[in-house]
Amino acid sequence: MLKTSFIIIILSFWNSCNDEINFEINENLLEFSKDTVYLDTVFTNIGSSTYNLKVYNNSSDNIIIPEIKLANGQGSYYRLNVDGIYNQNDENGKRFENIELLANDSLYIFVETTIDINEINNLQQSFLYQDKIEFLNLNNTQYVELVTLVKDAVFIYPERYEDNQDYTYETLSIDFNGDGVNEETNIRGRFLTNEELNFTNEKPYVIYGYAAVNSGDELIIEKGSRIHFHENSGIIITEGASIKTYGEISLDSELYENEVIFEGDRLEPSFEDIPGQWGAIWLLNGSIENEFNYTTIKNSSIGIYTVGGQNDFEYQLSLKNVKIFNSSNFGVLARSSSIFAENTIISKSGQSSFAATYGGNYDLNHCTISNYWNLGLRQYPSLLVNNFFIDSDENEFVNENFQLSISNSIITGNQNIELLIEQLGNQNLDFNFINSLIKFNDVSDYFSDEINYDFSNSEKYNNIYLNLNASFIEPFENDLRIDQNSEIIGLGSIEFAEITPFDILNTNRLNSPDLGAYQHIIIVD
Repeated sequence: MLKTSFIIIILSFWNSCNDEINFEINENLLEFSKDTVYLDTVFTNIGSSTYNLKVYNNSSDNIIIPEIKLANGQGSYYRLNVDGIYNQNDENGKRFENIELLANDSLYIFVETTIDINEINNLQQSFLYQDKIEFLNLNNTQYVELVTLVKDAVFIYPERYEDNQDYTYETLSIDFNGDGVNEETNIRGRFLTNEELNFTNEKPYVIYGYAAVNSGDELIIEKGSRIHFHENSGIIITEGASIKTYGEISLDSELYENEVIFEGDRLEPSFEDIPGQWGAIWLLNGSIENEFNYTTIKNSSIGIYTVGGQNDFEYQLSLKNVKIFNSSNFGVLARSSSIFAENTIISKSGQSSFAATYGGNYDLNHCTISNYWNLGLRQYPSLLVNNFFIDSDENEFVNENFQLSISNSIITGNQNIELLIEQLGNQNLDFNFINSLIKFNDVSDYFSDEINYDFSNSEKYNNIYLNLNASFIEPFENDLRIDQNSEIIGLGSIEFAEITPFDILNTNRLNSPDLGAYQHIIIVD
């Protein structure tokens, strides 16, 4: 038995030696999945996503690649990871030696970059940074180009403090109740200085944490401005403060050169329509005369959250020619607030596109309130209105001040019920819908006995069009234009069209107004 075991051990050793893999210095040409790696646009000093390059050994030999390196050496702003190896020989991802690659096999190279535009070019606001990955073998050197567009930006961020090798961040103290007493919060952010209250279109803005506007201050945002938010970031307008965006209609329907755009700070195309990348524009109780003109707000948690202002002489919030898309929760969430909106489009929200809660005063004309959320289930319809608030202890608070007027508008989406009116108390809610499309397909007759859904009541519903096909161009892609097949063409009231005589694309609608923010267009097959 002992002799047999010894023979098995000897044979196993002989086989392992016989199976040893031999590698030779590469003499053949490698092949690559691409000849140029284009890294998407990045802001200065912000790390890019990770991009990959595949390297193929299509020969029948196991090879060693003597050297893989960046042409700019240690001065390169790129960094590499070669098949899981990052920091070989303390080269910081810039140079690698003797990389083994089996016959007819491949390996991955991962590429990232962080670039300080001021170190390489301080004369332009964007700069094309280039380098090469060099693959050296016995006979030649092969190259793969690396290209990145770098944008300069204005960065707004809270202070960071070091404490025993740990970091803490500046947080905001805010008067939430209007009683003159600031409350300490855990909200990372800071108040804008006087020099920061005018956003221009010269450079994009990148905000970390919440940028707050102090009482008595006004944040002015010029046409063509681009505001980008990091995760869990946004803008807070405090009591006595205001925000005004002065966007204008754009000539280029892809560049939107004159619009003001709020979005996240991830510039890769794969993040272009991802909801919930940043927090909200938060209008606190007592903020005044907030105005948004020709503005797009996209990919937030809540597009605009506005609190209070229902008794103000002027509307707390005015929306004119505004688009709010891809909000992971609400497009507009209002609580006891006051809003005037015209030519405003809100769609693709994880909950409601427009939620007028706990009463308030709301006037919407020629608006498209829709919801084609397709990233999971949603609990609420496109338009949610109610007159109450229930706190965490289940205490109910009813607001008797409730006024809602919606005219020449569209309320629709991809659910059967896209209007929900919730009520506590015996108060007669003051609302009316005039010359508007409402999607309300109550297939189970769940709401048949609810007086707030008596569509024959002309005091509440006047010239209402139930469940018509708006015929949007691409509703799931947020293209809410209507085509020539729409059933809502010419159904608008001239009286309300005169309040908003031009649609969001500056098309005159007075001759025959369509419902919603757009006049119809002709699509040629």
